[in-house]
Amino acid sequence: MLEAYIKEKLKEKKILLMTHIVIGYPSLADSFEIVRAMVAAGVDLVELQIPFSEPIADGPVILRANQGALAGGVRVSECLDFARQAAGQFDIPFLLMTYYNILFKYGVDRFAHTMADAGLHAAIVPDLPFEEGGAYLQAMGRHRLAPIFIFAPTSSDARMQAIARHAAGFVYCVARKGVTGQRTDFSQELQAYLDRCRKATPLPLALGFGVADRADVDFLTGKADIAVVGTRTIRIIEEQGIGAVGGFIGGLR
Repeated sequence: MLEAYIKEKLKEKKILLMTHIVIGYPSLADSFEIVRAMVAAGVDLVELQIPFSEPIADGPVILRANQGALAGGVRVSECLDFARQAAGQFDIPFLLMTYYNILFKYGVDRFAHTMADAGLHAAIVPDLPFEEGGAYLQAMGRHRLAPIFIFAPTSSDARMQAIARHAAGFVYCVARKGVTGQRTDFSQELQAYLDRCRKATPLPLALGFGVADRADVDFLTGKADIAVVGTRTIRIIEEQGIGAVGGFIGGLR
């Protein structure tokens, strides 16, 4: 189980790293080399995003990556094959992240079955609230997959507790309002928010949206269990090439 893996890893490390890629950006072959570099640099989990035309939780950098992957012709079936290959080759958990229309069109139970058969551990579907996720939650449960749900700073304590009753694996804590890629103020206000998150669930906490460098990861150490790095890696790839990925990830802790 994903939760057990995370808790075991936390006996070895003070904080875990989860990285993010958009499958097919810049290309499928490049995506695989990026994953290879991330694993070699010591990441603990990787979030594989299936590109979607309207990724409403994502800022301009990840939006551009989604558009680039789609323009390159990548298809959902290729993304699932990619995930299967990654999970089969590298000995860390892989998660899928995408939007609910992908699951709906593919078939929710079929999607969960394909994930489980590929050796994946979990999914993040940010536009699906648990109140509307009955079919998804049932399918994930049948296939022993973790549905990752999201806390936000605007979530009330009661809302967090309700979300936590449906979550598994870990909870993804969004660091601020807005979309990915903007600067986050790592301050005592964030500490207070994470304290609320911790009270709402016994599950491990991942924090993303704005984690960009080692100072951010150092701030989160002891406050969150997983630091999630997404947009910054794509910027590195665009500015310096995929050869710079390993050095960047390796320098985060």
